[in-house]
Amino acid sequence: MKEETTMSKKVLVFAETKDGKLRNISFEAITVAQKLSEGGEVIVSLFGAGASQYVQEVSEYGANKVYLLEDEVLSTYTTDAYTQALCQLIEEAGADVILMGHTAIGKDVAPRAAARLGLGLVSDCTGVDVEGGKVVFTRPIYAGKAFQKKVFNEGKVFATLRPNNFDVEKNPAQAEVISFQPVIKDIRTVVKEIVRKTTGGVDLSEAKVIVSGGRGVKSEDGFKPLQELAEVLGGAVGASRGACDAEYCDYSLQIGQTGKVVTPDLYIACGISGAIQHLAGMSNSKVIVAINKDPEAPIFQVADYGIVGDLFEVVPLLTEEFKKALVSV
Repeated sequence: MKEETTMSKKVLVFAETKDGKLRNISFEAITVAQKLSEGGEVIVSLFGAGASQYVQEVSEYGANKVYLLEDEVLSTYTTDAYTQALCQLIEEAGADVILMGHTAIGKDVAPRAAARLGLGLVSDCTGVDVEGGKVVFTRPIYAGKAFQKKVFNEGKVFATLRPNNFDVEKNPAQAEVISFQPVIKDIRTVVKEIVRKTTGGVDLSEAKVIVSGGRGVKSEDGFKPLQELAEVLGGAVGASRGACDAEYCDYSLQIGQTGKVVTPDLYIACGISGAIQHLAGMSNSKVIVAINKDPEAPIFQVADYGIVGDLFEVVPLLTEEFKKALVSV
């Protein structure tokens, strides 16, 4: 029987920042990179002016080498600049595996970079393993009803990882820091202003707790009890497309097939019927609690816990009980 041998790899992680902080998916990707490197190099890239401030932090999670791309043009995301910089960096670093988050940036730049370099890409991965010396990625299909496994038979491995699906482990390392200046030209996009629409400091795609509302909230004011509950739990507020279409809230809160895909530890669905399009965005949540007046609502079929009742009575009661429980902890 032929003995299987493992080969160390160079794994490049695109570390993403937001509002002056590294996003949690960056640490998840570094942890995955350590497993895939099999004793090789974990390389982390940091984009934008002042990126050097994050070197110590990524080193604590296991980065052996850090590439700093501190060009001012990379301080604000544009498709043209990031695609050019990432392609050049992949070739410069000689990476065998490239990992990045399945975020708004990752979904935009990863397929462009893969196409330019002639690489395959597996997107929205929820699991990564090494079997028989090959990297095996697991990703959902058919709106989360089934899962498929993907393997690269040759060439570089390129994948985006869904946030909140991988453990984070600290593994301090002494990182070698390298300044890299990509050649960026023909920028067709100029960012004049960034308008943010959020309901709090917790990033919806990385929130551990999400309190989400549907048409059952009845109005913009109907989201207030949900916001209070989310604040108590240190979570974020989300919404179904129905609530967004009814103008109860902004589309930036939309969760579902045409909105954000989330995987929190706790998802509380308030006044959401459970249309398949919404389930596609949250059905992989670890624990789902549904609150709805209709006992036949489809949301109860995927919920771990169901409460049949008026959300305007149930949610305030939950908020008060959580307050008491958290005070006593």
